[in-house]
Parts: sequence; C-alpha cells; structure tokens
Amino acid sequence: MKKPEKPRRLAADRRYAAPSAAAPPSGGGLPPQQAQRRASAAPPRKPRRGNFVTRGVTGAVSLTWRLIWGSFWRTGATLALILGLTVAYYYSTLPDPQALFDGRARGSVTMLDREGRVFAWRGETYNTVSADGIAPVLRNAVVATEDKRFFSHIGIDPRGIASAIKINMAEGRGPLEGNGGSTITQQVSKLLCLGEEFDPIKWKSEAEYEADCRKSSLWRKIKEVPYSLAMEAKYSKADILNIYMNRSYLGAGARGFEAAAQRYFGKSAAEVNAAEAAMLAGLLKAPSYFSPTSNLQRSQDRAAVILGLMHDQGYLDDAQFAEARANPAVLSKAAAARAGGYFADWVMESGPGFLTSETTEDVTITTTFDQTVQRQAERALKRIFDEKVRDGSKAQAAVVVMSADGAVRAMIGGRDTAGAGTFNRATQAKRQTGSAFKPFVFAAALDQGYSPNDTILDAPITIHIKGSKPWTPKNYTRRHMGEITLTKALSQSINTSTIRLQEAVGRDNVRRVAQDFGFAHDITASPSMGLGVAETTLLEMTGAYAGIRNGGTAVRPYGLVELRIKGDDKPLIGQVGGMGQRVISPKAASELIWMMQQVVENGTGGRAKLPGREVAGKTGTTSSYRDAWFIGFTEQYVTGVWMGYDDNTPLQGVTGGGLPAEIWQAVMAEIHEGLPPQPLGVIAPDAAGNMIVASDIVSADSDDPLAAALAEAVAAAQPVDGRVTDVVQPGDATGMPIDAPAIVAASPDGAADPLAAALAEAMGESAPAPEPARLVEPAPSGPPPAPVPAPVPVRSGPIGAAPAPPPAPRTEGSTVSSAGEDAPPAPSPVEAAVAEAVAPADLPADDALNDALSQALQGIPALN
Repeated sequence: MKKPEKPRRLAADRRYAAPSAAAPPSGGGLPPQQAQRRASAAPPRKPRRGNFVTRGVTGAVSLTWRLIWGSFWRTGATLALILGLTVAYYYSTLPDPQALFDGRARGSVTMLDREGRVFAWRGETYNTVSADGIAPVLRNAVVATEDKRFFSHIGIDPRGIASAIKINMAEGRGPLEGNGGSTITQQVSKLLCLGEEFDPIKWKSEAEYEADCRKSSLWRKIKEVPYSLAMEAKYSKADILNIYMNRSYLGAGARGFEAAAQRYFGKSAAEVNAAEAAMLAGLLKAPSYFSPTSNLQRSQDRAAVILGLMHDQGYLDDAQFAEARANPAVLSKAAAARAGGYFADWVMESGPGFLTSETTEDVTITTTFDQTVQRQAERALKRIFDEKVRDGSKAQAAVVVMSADGAVRAMIGGRDTAGAGTFNRATQAKRQTGSAFKPFVFAAALDQGYSPNDTILDAPITIHIKGSKPWTPKNYTRRHMGEITLTKALSQSINTSTIRLQEAVGRDNVRRVAQDFGFAHDITASPSMGLGVAETTLLEMTGAYAGIRNGGTAVRPYGLVELRIKGDDKPLIGQVGGMGQRVISPKAASELIWMMQQVVENGTGGRAKLPGREVAGKTGTTSSYRDAWFIGFTEQYVTGVWMGYDDNTPLQGVTGGGLPAEIWQAVMAEIHEGLPPQPLGVIAPDAAGNMIVASDIVSADSDDPLAAALAEAVAAAQPVDGRVTDVVQPGDATGMPIDAPAIVAASPDGAADPLAAALAEAMGESAPAPEPARLVEPAPSGPPPAPVPAPVPVRSGPIGAAPAPPPAPRTEGSTVSSAGEDAPPAPSPVEAAVAEAVAPADLPADDALNDALSQALQGIPALN
C-alpha cells in the first residue's frame, strides 16, 4: 500500500515554524535567525553564588546606592537652580555702590567751641571716601586683618570658614561662635542687612534692627552666600571694599574710616601712616573695646598685632614694620582732651530733639564752650581732691563756669571715678542750697530800701506754724551776737537774723526775687525758705548769681549760640538764653555785691580769696552736711561749686566754706591766669549808708555838659575802668570794716580839683588838703550821726495769714523793725538846692537840676 505523502510545506511555513524541542529557548519569540544570532552572541550565564541572605543584602545595598546617586544629582541640580535664581534676584535689587556708602539712619551733631574749633560729636559722624581717597597702607591693613584672600575668592572662602570652625571648637565654643570665617564681602552683606530696610513695625528701634542684622546663625550664614555672590557679580572688588570702609562703625560715634581718622587723629584717611592705619583696622574687631579714647594702650597693643599681620603678608618691609612699632599712633589734641562731655550732653538736651538727638541731617552747633577754661577747671578740681581727699573716696563734685550774661564756658558734671557714670550733677542733680540761698533774702530787702548798714537782731527766734510744731532756727555756732548790721548777718551767715529779715520783707517777695533770678520754680513760702530748703541745680544757682553780678538783671544760662544744617549758610536756630528782665534795682544789686564781698573778706568764705582780685560770693551747707556749696564771681567769671555724695551720705566735716571754697579758689585762680585784675564795679557805703555805683555815672561824651564834666572828673579820679581802686576802710560802730567812697578834693596828680571840692561841700563835707599819689577818705568833720533807736524783734504770724505789705521807702541807716514807719529823712543840701531851683520854674527835673548846678559851679575853670 502506498504511504500517504506528507503535506508539502511552504517556505514561509518553514521560516516561521515552531522551534524544535532541541532548539535553545533564548530566541524570546524572535525570528529564528535573530534568535540564533542573539544566542550565539550572549555569554554563558554564570551560576548564582551564595545563599539567599547574601544575595538579599547585596541587592539592598545596590538599590540604596542607586537611590542616593539618583537623588544627589537631582538635589544638587535643584539647589543650583535655586541658588542661581536667588543670586539673580539679589543682583537685580542691588543699587549703585555709591548709594550704599552712608549706612546711618540718623545724622550727626558736630559741636564747635567759642573759637570755632571742634570739641565734641554726637550721633554718628560720617564722611564719604572713595577708592583714591584711602591711603594704600590703610586699605592693606584692612585686607590683612579681615580677609587676606579677598582679591582671590568669589565672595565666600570655604578654607576660611573651615579654619574658623576649627578654632572655635578648639577653644570650647560652638562652631559658629566667635570667629565666623566671613569674608569682607560677607561682612558687607551683613552691614547691608541683606538688603532689608529698617521697618519700625518689625523692630522697635534702630538698635534692635542693627543687632538683628548682625546676629550670627547658620541660617544667616546660608543667606549671606547668594547675597555675597550677587555683590561679587555686580560690583568690583574696589567697590565692595569701599562700601565696607565707609559703613563700618569704628567707635566714638565714627562711621567709616574717614570719620574715624578725623575723630582720632585730626586728619583725612588719605593721610594716615602705617601705625595709625593699623590702629584703625584694629577697631573692626570690637570698636568700643579697642577705641583709643577709651583705652589708648589697649588700642596700641591691638595695632601692634595688625602691624605683625601686615609684615607677615608682605605689606610692610622690615624697616617700615620697625618704624611703625617704634612710633605707635597717638590721639590728636582734641581727641585726647575729651573736653566738654558733660557740656555737650547738656547742649544736646537743651536743643530741639529733631535737630539734635534725633536729627536725620548732619548738624553743626556753635557753642559758648571754652576748651582752655574747661581743662583748667578739671585740673584744679583734680588737684584739690588729690591733696585734700583720701584715696578711694566716692565724694562727688560739680563745677559750672559762666560769664555774667549766662554764657556757660565750662562744666564739670562729676569726678572721673569708677562707677561715676554719665550723670550730670551740674544740670540733673537737684539739691538743697542751704545758706547759698540767703543772698535772695537780702536782695529782696535791699530792693525795698534797706541798707547794708541797717541793723538787725541776732537772737533766738521761734515761729509758730499753724498745724505744726513751733520752728526755732539755730545758728551754726549756736551763739548770738545781738544787734548786728545786715552786712555782718550775711557775711557770717547768721540764720536767726536772716529769718527775721525774711519775715520783715515778706516771704512772697523773697520767693519772687529768687524765682525771677532763675531759681527753682517750686519754692514753698515756708519760714525755713530763707535757709535754702528748696532744691535746685548748680547750673540754676550759678545763673542766679550771674544775675546779681550783672547788676540785678536775670539771665538764662545758655550754651547754644547757633545751629545750622551742614552746608547751609543760614542758621536754623540762634542763641537760646542770655539776659532777661530786671529783678532788682542796680543800686540794690551794687549793695548786695559789696555785702557778698565781705563774705569773702571777713566772713565764712575766706578760703575763696584771690590775692589781688575783688571777689564776691556765698557759702552754703545743708542740714546733716549732705550738700556743700560755694558760688561767687569776679569781674570776668561767675563760678559755682557743689560737693556731696550721690546717695546723700553726709559729708564728714565739710562745709561750704571748706573744700567747696577751696575748689572754687583753685578753679578761679587757674582760669584767671594771665587776665588783668578788674574791680567788681561797686563802692562801699559811707557812714550815712550812701552807695556810689560807677555804672550810674554817664559817659564823658554825653550831650549834657555838666554830666560830661562829672564823668570826666570821676574818670580822672578812677583810672581803672572808671572805678576807685584805693580806698580806706574805716570801721563802723560794730567794728566791721566798711569800704568808703573816695570823694577827694585833689586830682591824681595832686593839683586842686575845684569840681570835687564843690561836690564835697555840697554833700556837707570839708575839702581836705590834697595828698599826691593816694586817694583817701577824710575823717568826717561834722557832728556824729544821731543814735539809732533800739530794734524791735520781728515776730511772724502763722502760715496762711495775709502777708504784710512791703515797707515804704526807708531812711538809709535805720534799724529793721516790724513796728511803725520811719520818719521821713531831712533833705540833704543838694536835694534842698534842687527843690528850690525846681519849685519856681516850670522845667523838667533834669533841666532844672542841670541849671541849678551849672549856676552853682560857675567860675570853675574845669567847666569854662
């Protein structure tokens, strides 16, 4: 039988036929030819090694590495993109470099003394300096100190950061505490606060804003990187360095190296030498600590370290290094003096805040300050304390020196001791004045017509106060002298007599006089007011005495003469203070000045004498010796001294006539060195109590012929400023010396003076024979004056009773009494002649007087 034929296979069937069982399965469903080629090309698979544990660990490690590697390059790419965008953003916000030089939020105040010299600064002074305005040695000192790779890095220095971290951890600090490893570019970014402006809502003050900007933290360091890179991309190295050198704070209120060079050395930043450059660069680490005005030696030691860095880095050769080390930088005279600190603070407080302490502009203030007087006063105060006060004493003192018009020339607000602080005891400390208040009591009395020769009782007195216990003042010596003159009562600082006089003239009148002279405005009209229980400052008291010195016109102490914005021609503010209203008459002021002279010549102020100079003043000591004062004046200056403890601890055995008077004398002797002696311009009362004041005599160029002749005659007899300088002082009934007017009938050359003889005859005096080369007061030739009636003791009523009206004008030489009025005085010969001349004529009093005297003096050669 014939076998069936197999079906004929097509070529396509053969090509795509299923593989045989023997065919390798590696084709993966590919066409046979491709599968065969792949199978022949694939290497033989190695048999697996290890168990399932090792294979699992290996797989896990491989997977982790693949994940890390994949995340790293993706994270890096992301961070690089963020950094680039941040740099681009900062780059777009950065202004021109010149706009970043001045980083101050407020302006500065520069103070000039009376001669136009700078003596103090307040706020932050600033002067723009460009790249070519900085000395190369100063630029090199900054780079050597702060960033020696500044010109080679791109804004950050990884090597510097790593080195700083290593140093911090080696010294036991945190990695970012202490040395930060910041480049100059990073420090500039910190100074700029990363471009963030001050926001008063976010920060309470600018100080808090700056402190936050300078805070060192990891996040702050991270933020500095893109900002620094942006600055490096936009600015040149010179621009970045200029921003740094203009914005850096260098102590003592100086912002930038130009201001610091001017402040410390009195020269431009382009003129400093190597030693000065090193000192300025050394301030960058800690401006206040290394400030040469705080501690010059410490600043010089720091500068020596900087010089070593400059030498090591090749900025100084051996010769330059040796010269700079041998000649360390020193302060300029103005900076070394540090004069006027208390005065400058007072001027800042006395001016408007928006132009002084809170000014946004640079301001220049011209003042009354005298640097020479200030140094002399400080030197005198230090000498007295060195000689008279034990070491370590915490006793304080304050001194104010001013002119009679209230212009303050010097001010010492306290001794320079540990813990003294900046508290100004001359302007801020309110203290009881003690007997330094008494001149106001006597001023009120003299202004009402009392005379220095009037008498008053020194005896125990008790004042009954409604609702309180009776008050009995006591004298310092606990003794009483009976009836004494007002002059002696003031010169010996008698408490009981002062209170009697106060009650006689009225407390309200005394209080008004004190307040009008500038004393504290909260004086209580209590019986003890006259003994200085009210509080005031040394500046106010000195100003009140200046009012007495200038003839009874109140003054307001001032230090500011004019204030102007820097660069402006016209001042914004003129003088604040000076002469004010009249308080007492010139006659009363002249009498009071003479009485205060006796305080120094014969009373409690003897230690304040200045040989060859006329001095007037008053001592003051409060209860329990807590405060001691001496305030007085010469023709040139008015000076006040206070001494005490800040905590009100009683002084041990110190009164106003002791150390304060000695300090006053030492200060005044210093500041009067080289000045001509000038009298105070008053003449003592004569036996009748009459006063002659040189300022009352008109000048010789007057339109009135008689007045001009009188002035010429008086000027001839008084060659020194029109005042008598050589006067005999006869004693009064109580034995007290009294200066008498020099009315003579001889001219200075010894020739007969008919005008003086006529005046003497008109006043009831005989004309003595001339004595050449000496001006004397002849002994009275007339009958002795009538005896003065015994005084009636003053008794006061209770507080709240209606004050007694002020007494009517009184006869010179009468006795202080509370009962009745004095009989009207008999007219003098001159008054009678004037009255007779005026009565029949319808002429003004001045014209009638001139006519009468002209007729009486006809025939005198001097007037023809």
